[in-house]
Parts: sequence; structure tokens; C-alpha cells
Amino acid sequence: MSGPTVRFARPEDWPEVAALLVELGRGVPPSAARDDAHRVRFAGHTRALDAVTLVAEAEGRVVGFLDMWYQQRLGDHRPQAYVQDLVVTEALRGKGMGSLLLRRAEELARKRGCFRMWLVTAGWREQAHAFYRKHGWEEYGTWFMKPLEAPRSLPGLP
Repeated sequence: MSGPTVRFARPEDWPEVAALLVELGRGVPPSAARDDAHRVRFAGHTRALDAVTLVAEAEGRVVGFLDMWYQQRLGDHRPQAYVQDLVVTEALRGKGMGSLLLRRAEELARKRGCFRMWLVTAGWREQAHAFYRKHGWEEYGTWFMKPLEAPRSLPGLP
């Protein structure tokens, strides 16, 4: 049996990625794994030039993923990398999967010439905070949000 691996996500990974989003509590309904609209959107996302989605595999199945976007800023000629989601299935947390994903994302961000990486995590996710600190991340600033409307499902979904 070989160890866990990290690779770029493929469109056919959507059902497992969707299950991880459900586990994370991102508002994705369990039915999204079987929905064509979600599947098509994810397939397009895997081909985006300004985004990277990585998956961690163990024993032939996707057990974690990281979604990262490259962003330009007016104040710096170099891009920054925003980690939108990082999740490992709860049963395998603490086993190094998240570290593999984060290290690979950092390699890609450096290769792309990014001057920094950033992310937002809920204040109550203390285990996640400890994980990020362990990897050299620092708490920085305060995050504000103004919802403009209630979250909606994709067309064709309730």
C-alpha cells in the first residue's frame, strides 16, 4: 500500500469533493454530488487559469481537497494566493493530509510568483488555527462580511 498523494482535481472528483464540502458545513446539499449543474460548474472550475483545486488521495479515494485562487492587487505587481477551502475528512484529520495539500499549494503559489497566501477561517475553528500556525501562518487583521442576499442553490435545485 502506497502513502497518500496530492494531485490536481479532475471533473470526476466532484462527488467526493461535494461530500467533503457537506462535511465542512459549506451549505452544499448532499444531493449536489449527483447534480449536473454542480458537476458542470466544478468541471469548469478545474480548468480555470486563475484557480487550482488539489485533492489528497489515500487508498484510492479522495480524502481531502484544497481550493486556491490567484488574485492580482493594485498595490503589488505580484499576485497573491487565496485559499478558499481546505478540508480533510474528519476520520483522517491529524494524519498529514492537510499538510500535504498546504505544502503543495505553497509550492504552486511560489512558482506562480505570489507574494503571499491568505485565507479566512471561522473564529471558533481552534484546531484549524493551530494547524495553520504550525505551518507558519500568522493571524492578521479582522474580516468583515455583508451578505447581499440569502445563499441560493444553482439553477435546477430547490
